[in-house]
Amino acid sequence: MKRILALICIILLLSISGCATTGGKSTVDKRQAVLNMKNEVLSDLHKIRPDVKSQISRAPGYAVFSNVNINVVFASFGGGHGVVKNNKTGKHTFMKMGEVGIGLGLGVKDFRAVFVFHNADTMNRFVEHGWALGAQADAAAKASEKGAAVGGELTVDNITIYQLTEAGLALQATIKGTKYWKDTSLN
Repeated sequence: MKRILALICIILLLSISGCATTGGKSTVDKRQAVLNMKNEVLSDLHKIRPDVKSQISRAPGYAVFSNVNINVVFASFGGGHGVVKNNKTGKHTFMKMGEVGIGLGLGVKDFRAVFVFHNADTMNRFVEHGWALGAQADAAAKASEKGAAVGGELTVDNITIYQLTEAGLALQATIKGTKYWKDTSLN
């Protein structure tokens, strides 16, 4: 049992430290790495769902996050970074995310999420107070351009969420707590 707990702790530390990295050494480089990730994810999403481009342009704002999730038998851990763009002001707010869960799962999954805010109050609440979301069941088997991923679209609390799996191999059914908050080092 001690070995399993030690393994879980090591995986948690590696996943949170590895996926929280935004690249570069300076604050400007880190911001640019997040903005580049945002642009790549939006480009990928528009290829799959061209209609989302107009939905995003009409919305008060949107967010894009990159996340790595690790599932080890009964535990799930993850973390990442992202940015919220206010379409009215053009302002970017850099954010972080972290998640912990319980449930059946095994594997590692690297995914991206796009949040489309349907009203300004919801977007502002997300930025100022963070947000939490729970319960997830999915399967992913993908490496580079090969494989398949089951992700999708979910609308909750005036936010439509699109999930794209970048790479990974995971099978999970977990109850998770996911928290989003401002990245004070990049804002």
